[in-house]
Amino acid sequence: MRGLTVPEIRVASIGEIADGASLRVDVDGARLVVVHVADNWYALGDRCSHAEASLSEGQVDSEACAIECPKHGAMFSLLTGEPASLPATRPVPTYGVRVDGDDVLVVIP
Repeated sequence: MRGLTVPEIRVASIGEIADGASLRVDVDGARLVVVHVADNWYALGDRCSHAEASLSEGQVDSEACAIECPKHGAMFSLLTGEPASLPATRPVPTYGVRVDGDDVLVVIP
């Protein structure tokens, strides 16, 4: 039995997202934020679960491995999407990310 392939979509080149920065991308109608921290790459839903503000407009906290909502300051884990501070209480979705050469690919479930 062959393994199932998971769709991956190229969203950026590695040079487009500086270390400690984020980029908003639209993938198949979904708005995502792709974040680069050190040698790690993360992708989350771009809408804060509290106020639907664009997380890509917030600050990346590299030490905490989190991104801050620009509207009310809620922090979200880049690893899990879980809120790390109020006022948000619900997580945002997370997506797998893979780098292939210079391409940043997001895994779409």
